[in-house]
Amino acid sequence: MPHLENMVLCRESQVSTLQSLFGERHHFSFPSIFIYGHTASGKTYVTQTLLRTLELPHVFVNCVECFTLRLLLEQILNKLNHLSSSEDRCSTHITCETFNDFVRLFKQVTKAESLKDQTVYIVLDKAEYLRDMEANLLPGFLRLQELTDRNVTVLFLSEIVWEKFRPNTGCFEPFVLYFPDYSIGNLQKILSHDHPPEYSADFYAAYINILLGVFYTVCRDLKELRHLAILNFPKYCEPVVKGEANERDTRKLWRNIEPHLKKAMQTVYLREISSSQWEKLQKDDTDPAQLKGLSAYTHVELPYYSKFILIAAYLASYNPARTDKRFFLKHHGKIKKTNFQKKHEKTSNHLLGPKPFPLDRLLAILYSIVDSRVAPTANIFSQITSLVTLQLLTLVGHDDQLDGPKYKCTVSLDFIRAIARKWFIPGAPRWFSWLTVQHQLIADLTVGR
Repeated sequence: MPHLENMVLCRESQVSTLQSLFGERHHFSFPSIFIYGHTASGKTYVTQTLLRTLELPHVFVNCVECFTLRLLLEQILNKLNHLSSSEDRCSTHITCETFNDFVRLFKQVTKAESLKDQTVYIVLDKAEYLRDMEANLLPGFLRLQELTDRNVTVLFLSEIVWEKFRPNTGCFEPFVLYFPDYSIGNLQKILSHDHPPEYSADFYAAYINILLGVFYTVCRDLKELRHLAILNFPKYCEPVVKGEANERDTRKLWRNIEPHLKKAMQTVYLREISSSQWEKLQKDDTDPAQLKGLSAYTHVELPYYSKFILIAAYLASYNPARTDKRFFLKHHGKIKKTNFQKKHEKTSNHLLGPKPFPLDRLLAILYSIVDSRVAPTANIFSQITSLVTLQLLTLVGHDDQLDGPKYKCTVSLDFIRAIARKWFIPGAPRWFSWLTVQHQLIADLTVGR
């Protein structure tokens, strides 16, 4: 289907699989299909586009919006009623409180002539929220075709794997379909497809290539990259608009856009700058922190132990592991300076970027910089997870048999200094003085030695 191929890029395998599962309109389809993959991997877009293009009767429900059982079941029934009824009849609101009532009402709604001999598709987006609802809900949706004796298929869209869903009591196994992350080639093709009509496709593709070269290592979210592409494109083509360069003068265009992309790196994911603020920043050529009302890094307030965790993560990312004994033990013995003066380590680690470190090393540094005793409780681990969610830490790998999870610290030195500087108060308790020394360590000893 050429029209569908132009609408859905780089997902040919998944589209082909779904089309084969759907079959003809009057065929019984698979009772349940579980589609999973990371955020912005095309799950929702591909499913909605395919159902709309093939004109298949379907209802789409977001489980975040329908956070209770009653809201979820009534939303499905009323949308189905809208599909099968005239405008006069669909004005009546269907109420439903239990899954048994849902099965009975579903049979009544799907008796309509417009849904007769057709597969009805129920799409549940953000399906991981179903796990927090009644225990019989997920098994009931998985067996809905059997319970209602109707031609119905339930599609679950989720960001987590099926093994995290499977009930302990056993249930009907759905067909599982995985949406992998987009490769850099896929992102290049998808983003280049959005080129403005007033510019050539090659010119916009060159811009996307530059954008991915800068952001791909820290951001692979298609939505975020598309937002960044739209936001920074006017600055990229500014020399062309002013007549100072042509579309093929890539060197001059790169020199013009480079400082602005570096500024944009500070706001990836966090959305610290709105589109209007970013346009003002580019027009006035001001520093991001000078914008009024901007929530800059220096204004971020973290929980008590999260600040220590972030400092420990920064030190673990930018200091070699062999320096831990020297920096964090009181009686570490004599260490020869020649051991820290190898030729290949004279370059600042800030130029080389953060290095991954295991969880055990992070906790060891944390315990050494916190004056009071800190037990490795669930609270500490939840705060580490929160820092990963906030994109202040990045989970780069996991090996249960060797080092456990590995992380990288993604914040800048200025951010760490801003956190530590708040604690330098005259007459403070004893642990403040250690942080003063540690602040000097952050400022001066992050060069490989």
